[in-house]
Parts: sequence; structure tokens; C-alpha cells
Amino acid sequence: MTVDLLNDPAALSDALRVAGSPDFRRWEDQIIRTGGCSNPVHLAGWTITKDKITGEVLNRYSTEHEPGGRLRIACGNRRASRCPACAFTYAGDTYHLIRAGLAGDDRRDIPATVREHPRVFATFTAPSFGPVHNRPDHGRCRCGVLHAPDDPALGTALDPDSYDYAGAVLFNNHAGELWHRLVKRLHREIAARAGLTQRALKEVCRLSYGKVAEFQKRGAVHFHAVIRLDGPDGPDTPPPAWATTELLADSIRAAAVHRYASVSVPAAGDQPARTFQWGRQLDIRPVRAFGDGSALTEQAVASYVAKYATKAAETTGTLDRPVGNREAAALLGVPEHTRRLLDACFDLEPLYPDRRLRAWAHMLGFRGHFSTKSRRYSTTLGALREARADYRAREERERLGLDDTEPDTVLVLASWQYAGHGYTPGESALAATIARDLQHNRETAREALRDLLALEGAAA
Repeated sequence: MTVDLLNDPAALSDALRVAGSPDFRRWEDQIIRTGGCSNPVHLAGWTITKDKITGEVLNRYSTEHEPGGRLRIACGNRRASRCPACAFTYAGDTYHLIRAGLAGDDRRDIPATVREHPRVFATFTAPSFGPVHNRPDHGRCRCGVLHAPDDPALGTALDPDSYDYAGAVLFNNHAGELWHRLVKRLHREIAARAGLTQRALKEVCRLSYGKVAEFQKRGAVHFHAVIRLDGPDGPDTPPPAWATTELLADSIRAAAVHRYASVSVPAAGDQPARTFQWGRQLDIRPVRAFGDGSALTEQAVASYVAKYATKAAETTGTLDRPVGNREAAALLGVPEHTRRLLDACFDLEPLYPDRRLRAWAHMLGFRGHFSTKSRRYSTTLGALREARADYRAREERERLGLDDTEPDTVLVLASWQYAGHGYTPGESALAATIARDLQHNRETAREALRDLLALEGAAA
């Protein structure tokens, strides 16, 4: 929630109240610790830390003396449209997860030799559901206009009355299943090129991937994926000699157009039977190690995937939360093209009740996870969060003077209750200022690191 204090006397009065309160510094510290979260969760409760052997109380904490009697923690929402601060953390975790599977990470038991494994960055797009306004490489759009990059007409239907809006949302709805069929077919294609059965393939080679979904401006979802070939035990083992980047790319091309890598949707009501496959625009590029002069480096791929891991269908102009009815979309100013996609979800709900199109209308029918990976691609988001929690726990022990105490000899008792979320209008304005300062500090640190790496590269 953005608050304009100059035009909102009540919010200004509330902000002055918060800033003038005796415990403002502690409130500010809580918001800083959340990273500038836009919608923090409020907890009320206590913890007691005891020595297991002696029963001595080593530390006692209660929210009783916190501002408002509450402890504020980050909401953890991955969507940048809902909470930029928590989305920043999620993007950082996704970056490290993807990059670890490309460059290795000793802290997470992924050897650097994984760089020598065949790996590509592939983009799988949706098929056409009708011509849309675009910016072709040469010439003008079919409508005769040379669209600017930020023209809101881009991605919208040239002829809305003939555009297959129902097909578009049904494709989105089945995209996750289409991906699983692609992966299964890809195993077959690799085995065929190696002259092996699928069972024999598992004994010598493993397919790993990490992927993220992105919505095109036309409202169709497509996937970006890092796909890698390993030995039988994953990144710890080298792939067989026949497993090359060229073989992997050729197998992907064949799998993407194979009839078994498709999803059939039965006819219902006035809707015809459909068979969905990936679109003709298939982009496959090898991923190069940092410093070899290639534009598609490990860092570039990891950054690209991390960027889209925090976005969803709201990039098309739709809402970033469930839509109760089609009238809500019209009242909230959803663009015409996107509104028709939303309407299609509501219209198709009674025809395909098991697909839950109404519940996923705000996602234009898509109901899958935005970022996923195979089991042995690299580390997990859970492991990264656990490492961060362990780091914060060590910091807290040091602050309490318990850093010399063995964790196994400590007993922690706790009781927590949910006590609300978010801010008052005045708090929201103050928290937004804190979040902007934190973002500025992050950007400054990133630029300094970039300059340092450039100097080291020049010196080398």
C-alpha cells in the first residue's frame, strides 16, 4: 500500500505518531530485519532458552515489550507485485540454486566439474492462438504500425473476435502436464541417440533441469529451462563420452515436436477437442562458463531465471490475486485483451470443472509452479533458507553471549500466536522509506562488486 502523506492528513498524523513514539527505533529495527517487507506478519509470544543439564535460564524473550506487543517478520511472498523485499530474497535464492547447478558450489556439495557437463538454456513457447500486435525484426506490425517497445497494444489480438481465447487459457492450464510429457519424451530421444534402452540409460546418464515460467504479453505461458546431462549419480559423476551438448540439443528439438509430447483436451459444450504441443519458436543455446566471451554465461542464465521467478500473470495486466467474478476485473481496469482471457476462464469452468479454471482465472488458467527443478539438479530452496536461518541463529547466539555454548546442550521453549499483518497508513509510509533505503544500499553494493570484478578481470 502506497501512502501519499502530503495528501492524506490522517496518514500524516499517524506517521508522526509512530515516528514520535518512544519505541520507534525498535519498530524501525524490526522493519529493517524484515528487509523492508511490504506486509509483515505479526506474532505475539515468548521464548525461553535453558541449559538442558542444569536447567539454568540462559535467555528469556517476550513480545510484551515490543512495539504494540508484537514481533514483525517477513511475509515471504515471492511475487514482486506483492512484496518487492521478499521477492528480492526469493530471486536471490533462485539465482544461487540455478547457478549452483551450472558452476558448482562446494558449500552445497556440487563440484565445479559440473561446468564440463553438457548443458543448454532452452525456451519453450506456446503455439499461436491468433495474430497479435508485435514488433518484427524487419518491417512493421501486420496492422501497419511500427510499435514502440512500451506500446500497450503489443501482444493484444489483431482481431479479438477470431482470437482463440479459450484455447489460450486451456493451454496455460495444461502447460505443466505438457512439460512432464516433454521430459519423458526427452529421455526416450536421448536413449535412442545413444543406442540404449531407457533402463540402460539410467545406469549411465541422468537428465537434470531447473525451469521457470514466464507470461508473454499475449497472455500465454512459456518455460525457460536449464537442461543438463550428468552421470548416473547426478552432478557428482561425469556423463558418458557420447553425451554431448549437440546430442542434448538435438534430442530436445525432436522431443518438443513429437506427437507423444502433447496433451489432448476433450470436446465439451461448444468447445472442440484440442491437442496442445509446444510452439514453433524453440530456442536452444549452450551455456558457457564465465569469462569465455560468450553472452550466455552461467551468471546471465541464473540472473534471467531469478528475474522471472518473482513474476506471474500480472505482467499481462491481470490481477495478482484470485478474482471472485468477471465484474471485478472490469471494475479494476484490466486491459481488454487480458479481460477476455479472464472471461474465457469463467466461461470454461462449467465445461471443465476438474481444471479449476475459475480459481486460477487470475493466472489466466495456469495452475503450475512458477519455478521447479529435478531432484538432482542442485541444492533446494529449503536448504538455502535453512542455511540463512542457521546464520541468523549464530548471530543471535553471539548477541546473547551464547556462542561458546554447544547447541545440543540448549533447550528452547516457545509459544507463538498470529497477531495480524501489515501496517497502519502512517507505518506504511515510513516502511516504504526504509525499503527504498535498503534497496539503494543493495544496488550500491552490487555496483561496487561489479566494478571490483571488472578491475580483477582487467588485471588478469
